Amino acid sequence: MTRVLVVEDDPQLVRALKINLQARKFEVQEASDGSSAIRLAAARKPDVIVLDLGLPDMDGIEVIKAVRGWTRTPILVLSARHTSEDKIRALDAGADDYVTKPFSMDELLARLRAATRRQNAPAQSPAADEVTLVTTDEFSVDLVARKVRRGERTVRLTPTEWHLLEILITHPGRLITQSRLLLEVWGPTYSEHTNYLRVYMAQLRRKLEADPSHPRYLITEPGMGYRFEP
Repeated sequence: MTRVLVVEDDPQLVRALKINLQARKFEVQEASDGSSAIRLAAARKPDVIVLDLGLPDMDGIEVIKAVRGWTRTPILVLSARHTSEDKIRALDAGADDYVTKPFSMDELLARLRAATRRQNAPAQSPAADEVTLVTTDEFSVDLVARKVRRGERTVRLTPTEWHLLEILITHPGRLITQSRLLLEVWGPTYSEHTNYLRVYMAQLRRKLEADPSHPRYLITEPGMGYRFEP
C-alpha cells in the first residue's frame, strides 16, 4: 500500500484528501505544520509527500529543503500560489510537481500515481555495449549509479529531472519531441503540458550548464523538442 504524507493546515481539505486517497487504497499520514512534516517524513518514510507551501510555522519551501537533505521521496506541492516564480522556487528546492488550488481531485490522483510510478520503476541493467558514463566539459552522468557531478561536487536532481535528463543523454544528438518527453516522463494525460518541459529544462540548465541562458548541451528546438549535444 502506497504511503502518502499530507502536509496541510486546512482540516476540511485534509479530510477530503484523506477520504479520496483511502478510497483508492493509499495509506494516509497527516501533518498540519512544517516541523511535524519533517519529523514524520523521517520517522515514517512515506512513498510520496503532498505539501502545502503556506504552513503556520514555516514556509513549505523550507520543508522541501529539509526533507531533500536525506530522501529522494517524490514531493508534490499543493498550493494557492500561482506565479511562475513560486513554482520555480519550489522546483529549485527539490519538489517534483506543482498543483495549484483549486484543483481537480482526478488530476491530483493522476499526478500522485505518476510520481510513485517513476519512483518505483526498476533500474535497468545496461547491456555490455551500452554507455553507462556520459562525460562533458561541464558535468558527468553515471547512468548506473544515477549520479551527476560537476567537478568534485555531486548535483542533486529530483526524480523527474533525472528521468528527463536520462532520456536526452541516452540519445545524443537526436531531437526528442515534446510529445515523447511528456509521454515518457509524465504520462499520456499530460500531452499538452509543454510548460512542464520549459520549467524542468530551465531547472536542469541552471544545475548543469555554465551559462544557462545560452546552453551548450541541453538544446531547445523551438516548437519541436529538445536534444542533448555531447
